[in-house]
Amino acid sequence: MSLFKRTYQQAPWRTRRQTVGAFLVGLVCASMVGALYLSVTSQAAILGREIQTLEYRIGVNKQTNANLNTQLAELLSSDAVTERSREMGFRTATASETHYMVVSGYTARQPVSLASSTNSYGEASTIPSVYSESLFDWFSNRLRSGR
Repeated sequence: MSLFKRTYQQAPWRTRRQTVGAFLVGLVCASMVGALYLSVTSQAAILGREIQTLEYRIGVNKQTNANLNTQLAELLSSDAVTERSREMGFRTATASETHYMVVSGYTARQPVSLASSTNSYGEASTIPSVYSESLFDWFSNRLRSGR
C-alpha cells in the first residue's frame, strides 16, 4: 500500500485533471440541455406568433366577407334594383302589355299543405293498429295465429 500511496502522492496533477475534466463534462452537458431548451422554446414562440398572425388574418377576412355580403345585399335590394332599372330605361309593364303563353305538357307546382291530412269525415287520419299495439297484444296475436 505504501507504493500505491506514494505513486498517488507523486502525481497530484492527475487528481486536478480528473476534477477539471468532470467539471467540464458537467458544464458541457448543462450547456447542451440549455441549448436544447432554448431551441424548443424559441420554436414554440415562433409557431405561437404564426398562429396569432393567422388568427388575425382570419378575423380580417371574416370582416371583409361580412362587408361584401352587406354590399351585395344593398345592391340586390328591391329599391336599388328598381332604381338601376329606371336608370337603364325600364319601366313596369301594364296589364295590356302582359301576355301569357300556354305550354303543353307543363304542370304547375302544387302548393304544399302543412296541415294534417283529414279523411272524408273531417277527422285526422288515424295511426294503423300495427304501430299502436302493445307488446302483450302483439304476443297474444302471435299465439292465436299459431306462429
